[in-house]
This record gives sequence, C-alpha cells and structure tokens, in this order.
Amino acid sequence: MARKFLYLIAVLIVLALAAAFAYRFYGVQLMRQFMVPGGEVVALPPPDRAAYARADMWIARPDKPGNPALWTPAGFKAAEKPRAAVFFIHPTSFLDTHSWNAPLDNEDANTRAALFLRGQASAFNSVGEIWAPRYRQATFGAFLTSKASAQQALDFAYRDVLAAFDAFVAQAGDRPIFLAGHSQGALHLSRLLVDRVAGKPIAKRIVAAYVVGWPVSVTADLPKMGLPVCTAPDQAGCILSWQSFSEPADPALIVDTFDATTGFTGQPRAGTPMVCTNPISGKPDDSAPALANLGTLIPDVNFQSAQMVTGRVPAHCEGRGFLTIGNDPPDFGQYVLPGNNYHVFDYSLFWANVRRDAERRLAAYKQ
Repeated sequence: MARKFLYLIAVLIVLALAAAFAYRFYGVQLMRQFMVPGGEVVALPPPDRAAYARADMWIARPDKPGNPALWTPAGFKAAEKPRAAVFFIHPTSFLDTHSWNAPLDNEDANTRAALFLRGQASAFNSVGEIWAPRYRQATFGAFLTSKASAQQALDFAYRDVLAAFDAFVAQAGDRPIFLAGHSQGALHLSRLLVDRVAGKPIAKRIVAAYVVGWPVSVTADLPKMGLPVCTAPDQAGCILSWQSFSEPADPALIVDTFDATTGFTGQPRAGTPMVCTNPISGKPDDSAPALANLGTLIPDVNFQSAQMVTGRVPAHCEGRGFLTIGNDPPDFGQYVLPGNNYHVFDYSLFWANVRRDAERRLAAYKQ
C-alpha cells in the first residue's frame, strides 16, 4: 500500500513538472486556446444614466461599508480626512470563457476585483477617498486575440467606465483628483484621459494619473492624453506608467500586440518608446536600487493578507520602456505570467513607494 502511494506521488510530481514546463514554453498558446471565448460578443445596452448614483454599482465608495480600498498592511493606516478624491479602475477579474463581458453580479469576478483593490487602490488611501466602480469588464481572453469581438467587448466595458467617471466627478465635489488603474483598468483610463481630461477644465484638478500595467506610447499616445509624462517626483498634473518584468524579460506578447495598433494620434505604435516611470524614484527612464524600495506587498496564497518586505526589489527602466526588477524577485507563486511578466504585481512590488509618490505629488499640487 505504501509503495502504491509513493508511485502515485511520483506520478503527480511528474505531471506537475510537465504542466509547469508546458506553461513556461507554451503558456501564451495555451492561454489563447483555452481562455478566448468561442462565440460572438453579445451587444450590451448602454448603462443607465443614473446607475452610478447607487452605492451597489461601486466596489469602493467613501460611504460604502466594508470598503476594500481602506485596507492597509501593518504599520500603515488610511487617512481620516483625506484631501483628494481617487477614481480607480480595477484590472480584469472576469475569467469566464462563455461570455465576452462580465455580468455586474458575477460573484467570482467581484470577489477578485475587491482583492485587487486591497493590494492596489489601497496605496492611495492616505491621500484621497476612493471610488472604484463595478463595470461590465471584458473577459481575460479578450486580450489574447485579435477577433473583432474582443474590441467590441472592451468598448462595451469602456462605456460603463465613462458613465462611472461622470458620476464620480459629480460626487467628488471640487477636490483634487487622482486617476489610477491597472491592466484593463489602465487601458480604459488611457482612453478616459483622451475623452474626458484632454483640453477640459478638469485637467487642472488632476494631481496625477497612474496608467499602470498598460503600454503608453510616448509619441503615438501621450500627445493626445491631456497631461505630460511625470519627469520629477514632486511634479503634479502628469502621467505615470510602468510594466514589470524580472530578468531575463521577454515582453514579446505585449510588443507584438502593441506594435500592430494605432495610437491616439493616429500614428502607428510600432517601434515607438513607451512611458516608463520608475515607481521607486518617481522619475522616467530611471534606475533605483532595492534598498530604496520602501515596501513590497507579498500576498499569501489566498490573497487574503500580505507581508510587507522592505529593500527587496530594485527597479530599472530599459529598452523601449519596460521596468525590470532584477533576476531574484520574491516568490509570488503561480501568478507570474510567461516571459517573467510580473504584471499582476505592478502595484504590489512598489506599494509603499506608490503611496509616498502620491503624497509628494499632492503636496506639490497644493503648493
């Protein structure tokens, strides 16, 4: 009996190693095969104009009990009377392959989104009250295909984000504003900057826009986004962006997709440099040693809690604008993507520095 048990363990280990090998070398192909929905996108009606006046349309809102964006690790606390307002657009949390867009009441997607807010939006709770909307996000597979349905799904999601932002502006009053997002949320934020900020009076109220985990072309996108790139850590009214990889980095999946698209200026993005802000120093195209990292959030396996580790992760902008974090990053488990892509942890890697960065920029704005 014991021998049979050992044989079973050996077989499971071999299968696990084979799966890890396949993911490492064929991860992108496997994801495309199994994560992209097979049917056509279902047209979604526009959001009700009054929908985002309701508390249930928000994952985080100042008056909402159990606000996940108010979470802080040990040694930190949310401000009791924050001076600014933060509009945060959460990343993709819908993984279904039967639908291109998430229903607003999808429990799994909403639970994951709340977890993302704990590890990402929480970095801003020392400077502002945080609004984070539910929206009919595109599913994860929409980013793995060039099907027309994928762009349609993203367009449907973006309509919800615009409606939520308009409601946020009405609810936030005349306070200074931070805009932030990650991944799909950063994609929608980049479009929102073009449509709702560029050339508008509200641009003067933007302390900073954190377009994190999504590429921004310096020449094909930035000129239409209404704000310049941040060039100093004490600058307000500017854009920050980074995408994190350990070494050796292989950003081919991002570059291949990015280079096949046209920027907001109407010019091709192919070959253009990307905005790379070093989140440790707050400067573009910069390097910073691990000792300058004020705190990395390393979550447990269930993402229910996290350990803060200081001085562990360096940051260096290189190439066309990718942020590398060295060749010995902390163990983040199975959530590292092919190509040594630490996309899921773009905020967590530099959580305490992002917090300090927002505080500096708000002080600069006030002055």
